[in-house]
Amino acid sequence: MTQIGIGIIGGGYMGKAHAVAMGAVAAVFDTALRPSLEVVCTTTEKGAAYKARQFGFKKSTADWRNLIDDPSVQAIVIASPQDTHCEIALAAFARGKHVLCEKPLGLGLEQSRAMVAAAEKSNCINMVGFNYIRTPASQLARQIIAGGEIGEITFLRAEHTEDFLSDASLPGDWRTEGRANGNMGDLAPHIINAALALVGPITSLVADIATVHKTRGGIPVTNDDQSALLCRFANGAMGQLFISRIATGRKMGYAYEIYGTKGSIRFDQEDQNALWLYRADGSQDRRGFAKILTGPLHPDYKPFCLGPGHGTGYQDQIIIEARDFVQSIHEGKSRWPTFRDGMLVNQIIEAGWRSHEGRCWVEISDV
Repeated sequence: MTQIGIGIIGGGYMGKAHAVAMGAVAAVFDTALRPSLEVVCTTTEKGAAYKARQFGFKKSTADWRNLIDDPSVQAIVIASPQDTHCEIALAAFARGKHVLCEKPLGLGLEQSRAMVAAAEKSNCINMVGFNYIRTPASQLARQIIAGGEIGEITFLRAEHTEDFLSDASLPGDWRTEGRANGNMGDLAPHIINAALALVGPITSLVADIATVHKTRGGIPVTNDDQSALLCRFANGAMGQLFISRIATGRKMGYAYEIYGTKGSIRFDQEDQNALWLYRADGSQDRRGFAKILTGPLHPDYKPFCLGPGHGTGYQDQIIIEARDFVQSIHEGKSRWPTFRDGMLVNQIIEAGWRSHEGRCWVEISDV
């Protein structure tokens, strides 16, 4: 049994999720490397000490530099605000530490390119935290598409829609300040990553981006609420993406429909343990979408549960992500999605902004 020391920067929602995942991954997947929770970092010494007790870390600090310099830490999870991602990642790679960074990769394309360069120069394992695409159902969708079961892909319609900012009477906060914290910086990366994973590279797009609520509780809003993108994929398929943080009634609307020449697929994260599959074969009067409930025969389900249809949850996605990270370190080779994959997502987001501002189609290769 070989242990690897883990340091987590950030003790909030995602910091906790990663701490729980690192504490559970060896038991769930029997990984060759067994994570050891060494150091947690939050903004105050008192808060960090509390999180260390809560999550089970051996040490705590209020200075992320101390965490990176600690010899007991070999791998780092960056779960702090995105304006800290670049500086922390560059420092970690300079010290030869492996890095799992929450999305998005820095504040934008320029920072993500610098992070990719540092990661690849260091030869350290690097990964970006796109967890939703790791559900057993979405992994199954990728298998079905790759196996040609629904033929050549012709069209993708996808969305990431939530309503946590649908009430404009509530006061604005950090989420409503600055472009990087807006809808395109916060929600768009997840569904763009899904589109790339399911259909392949995007070659061009046109985008419309809107700030629907100009003020919130009397406070000016300085970023976007929703966006719509039309895109073309390298394989010739067409695509439509809708992203919104004001989609009233939607809680986790990470959803997609994919049409092919032999069938189609539907998925909705609000029912994350089901995949709908249509096959264009057999008698016309017997055709229809079939609901596939995930179970032990599907990717990464059995380690959690032996009962078909019993389901996996959000935290399980983070545990699968932790498995990929520690296994990558064991094998000495980064797994998808790497920092470069995260940079490609940022490239598409930047193209979206250029399209919106120029009222035109944009070639991704020009960004």
